[in-house]
Amino acid sequence: MISRVLSAELAEHAGQRVTIAGWVHRRRRLKSVSFLVVRDRSGLAQVVAAGVAPGEQPGAVPGEETVVRVTGVVTVNPQAPGGAELTEAEIEVLAEPTEAPPFDLYRPVVPAALPTILDHAPVALRHPRLRAPLEISAASVAGFRRTLDRLGFTEIHTPKIVASATESGANVFGIDYFGRPAYLAQSPQFYKQAMVGVFERVYEVGPVFRAEPHDTVRHLAQYTSLDAELGFVRDHRDVMAVLREAVAGMVEAVRGQPAVDLLDVTLPEVPAEIPAIHFTEAQRLTNEFEPDLSPNQERWLSEWAVREHGSEFLFVTGYPMAKRPFYTHPDPLREGYSNGFDLLFRGLELVTGGQRLHRHQDYLDALAARGEDVGPYEGYVQAFAHGMPPHGGFALGLERWTARLVGAANIRQAALFPRDLNRLSP
Repeated sequence: MISRVLSAELAEHAGQRVTIAGWVHRRRRLKSVSFLVVRDRSGLAQVVAAGVAPGEQPGAVPGEETVVRVTGVVTVNPQAPGGAELTEAEIEVLAEPTEAPPFDLYRPVVPAALPTILDHAPVALRHPRLRAPLEISAASVAGFRRTLDRLGFTEIHTPKIVASATESGANVFGIDYFGRPAYLAQSPQFYKQAMVGVFERVYEVGPVFRAEPHDTVRHLAQYTSLDAELGFVRDHRDVMAVLREAVAGMVEAVRGQPAVDLLDVTLPEVPAEIPAIHFTEAQRLTNEFEPDLSPNQERWLSEWAVREHGSEFLFVTGYPMAKRPFYTHPDPLREGYSNGFDLLFRGLELVTGGQRLHRHQDYLDALAARGEDVGPYEGYVQAFAHGMPPHGGFALGLERWTARLVGAANIRQAALFPRDLNRLSP
């Protein structure tokens, strides 16, 4: 298979005899000729095969989802996918399906409800329109990594089984770890901060777990977090500048992907400087004064940012300290408010970040102020006893990003095998 040609490359080999391989996406049998559309990772290719001879079994032409290897001559045909097709074809069956898929995968529009798709994900995701968001997700991660590598970050991989909850007050999944209590990590927060003392700039792409009993179109119990942390910052605005670069890199990595055209995705323009407003201003504009933004406020503010600034992105800064984790750095000029921020995108909170505390005594004081025992955080707090620079970071939810980008109504449409309040398989 070293010499195999992909469907997307077929037109480059006009007049040559080549081999392709994939799944039979669609079969059409006529009296004198049959057409197969073969699907591989790059797209679709049309194969012209001999028709079924009198007395021959119809199965001689492989059916949908049969895995085949096809050798033939590449012939120009403007009507075929990609402008070329295989003629004089020799078809070798590599594997035959023993069950039909839950719906016809060749239909342009998915004729199935979301529960059916999720229940049969290993085969349902073969449909080009269902696979496309995951291709966009993969390109986004590549763009994130490429951007932070360029900015001098080091990729790290932190434990997902931890001895204490990462963030006080949030629900965690408890597990039995060789007879001792342990938890699935809610974020790599503690570890990435500690690694600022080693590498100065770090990032991670990995799963996080939240045992929050939300059953909504925007929440998952396990999702992929794109995390970054950087040292020697002046304040949270340095972190926001790096986040802007990361998001711009993600958009550029997605641009030009075939999945963008297939789903008719409108990519956002990332401003050279993303507009920002303080939390108190956001409250005033929306005339709501709760200690956190509601989904309605997020939507309203996003629409306002488009109207006033022509931006689909908006930073909201200065959240109340009471609504931020204990390690958040307070705003030195506004008592009760933080150097923390959220990034809104198309009506939804996409990123949370901010400047962190960096002095050992500040951590002891912050925990005491919240009535928290330092014991469960001893290993974490100890890292700051050895001198840490001013630092900050952010976490971006990959599935939320992808769902917003492709216009999915439900975040589960942007997750490979979603885990939520009710779903634990496949």
